[in-house]
Amino acid sequence: MSTPPPAETVTALARRYRLELDMGTTPGTPLWTLVPGVTEFTPKIEPTQQDVTTYDAEGWSEQAVTMLAWSIETTIAHRAHPTTGAFNAAQEALRKASRSFGAKSYVRVRYYDRHGADDAQQGLALVKWEPDGGGPDEVDTIKVTLTGSGPLVEITNPAASAGTLAAMTSGGEA
Repeated sequence: MSTPPPAETVTALARRYRLELDMGTTPGTPLWTLVPGVTEFTPKIEPTQQDVTTYDAEGWSEQAVTMLAWSIETTIAHRAHPTTGAFNAAQEALRKASRSFGAKSYVRVRYYDRHGADDAQQGLALVKWEPDGGGPDEVDTIKVTLTGSGPLVEITNPAASAGTLAAMTSGGEA
């Protein structure tokens, strides 16, 4: 019987992320709803760096991070009900927020590792909704950019449990 390789040698897959939107209408009572159809997902945190070089640096440049900005770039397959043709409610909420002003233009989102790993964040964001278009043989995909407004807060992963972590470390799917 061979010993499995250490967990650190297993490459994580990009599809490990799950994106959810707070569809709740009561303040303080979130109703986290899956944003389905994610085909690409890129979370970003970009620092603003300022030069803080002094004479004491003896000619070497010094930098300091003075601000952080976060965003999520994702592509989604536009989902519709097979009978009614109605678009998915979470996707529609994103589209409507992208066409709104003031408080209605913000959405609360969270994303996390669907297998329960310690990688989960949430924050308030503005939405940019860009249909990809295409020819008659293309599927309807949308590029959605969520631009953070305020902090991106680390949260306890909603998928974290002994069962999902055990499945992940043993090579199984959770």
